[in-house]
Amino acid sequence: FAQVYLLPDKKKKFETKIHRKTLDPVFNESFVFKVPYSEIANRTLVFTVYDFDRFSKHDQIGQVRVQLNSIDLGQIVHEWRDLTSPEGDIEKDSRLGDICFSLRYVPTAGKLTVVILEAKNLKKMDVGGLSDPYVKLCLTMNGKRLKKKKTTIRKCTLNPYFNESFSFEVPFEQIQKITLILTVVDYDRIGSSDPIGRVILGCNSSGTELRHWSDMLANPRRPIAQWHALKELPDKNQGGDDD
Repeated sequence: FAQVYLLPDKKKKFETKIHRKTLDPVFNESFVFKVPYSEIANRTLVFTVYDFDRFSKHDQIGQVRVQLNSIDLGQIVHEWRDLTSPEGDIEKDSRLGDICFSLRYVPTAGKLTVVILEAKNLKKMDVGGLSDPYVKLCLTMNGKRLKKKKTTIRKCTLNPYFNESFSFEVPFEQIQKITLILTVVDYDRIGSSDPIGRVILGCNSSGTELRHWSDMLANPRRPIAQWHALKELPDKNQGGDDD
């Protein structure tokens, strides 16, 4: 699959569908970025191609960077470019770490079960080079928080193993409307706890998150496990509260 975003902000990232078992994928997907005309010259468009892997981190195959001031945007540009090998700094968002969890939904019982399995390669948050991570689960609907739960804290580790199960009552008529937010937080006994990164799931999510959610809905009563790369929170203060 391919990921498309603009530098320097990387705020909006789009992902194509996954094309299985092929080295010659045809995507034919369109993505729209809203950019003021005055900023176009300073933007760089990045295409990154990944090999999807459900049970580990997706491998980056290569990327193409296009300086928008180097092409004529007054017309449609259609061209081939060679992928270059991955650059270290492009992996920044995955440096927050990865989390593995399973989702299971039983429509007849209206029960959503989330099993937080483990996380790995978490970003170092403490001076000593380690973190005290836990995972916060938050169920929302229309922006309102319905329920929240959290795992136990794992001390001094960047690769915590949790294997903790959480259940939420979600009637079948609401499953399309809810959003599940999983935030990995570094517990701090003295100050406020710092969020490391999060994953947002639901029918309005995109990319691998939407795929996992869709797989859960397509396989009722069966737990579906998958790894996800943690993503930055829009506001550094959000998700750090310990209530």
